[in-house]
Amino acid sequence: MRSKIIWLTVIAALIAGNIFLGLQYISAMKELDATKFAASTQRYNEKNLLFMKLFEKKVIKSNQEIDFETMLKLENAVRELNDPTILAQWQNFVNSKTETEAQQNVKDLLDTLVDKVYVR
Repeated sequence: MRSKIIWLTVIAALIAGNIFLGLQYISAMKELDATKFAASTQRYNEKNLLFMKLFEKKVIKSNQEIDFETMLKLENAVRELNDPTILAQWQNFVNSKTETEAQQNVKDLLDTLVDKVYVR
């Protein structure tokens, strides 16, 4: 009888330990997912801001026509964002027919870039 009580106590303790460790595991997984999301968001924001800075320096503040190498850098930076909305706005800018249309497309592109920055 006494050994039966000891075995039941040991089994109950093991079950309680498993439940506790399972809850700790679930909590750790949620925290890991949140950390991964934060790191991913930070990388995206960095790429977005680097593109905005490059765009501002090479296009907006430039007093000369954009050369092929600069366009290639900008194109690669946009594609690296892997965002279809920003890519579409970029294509609108690149395919602008008039200066007025290009100016409007620049505004739309910058607006989209700012909207895509994640803020916690």
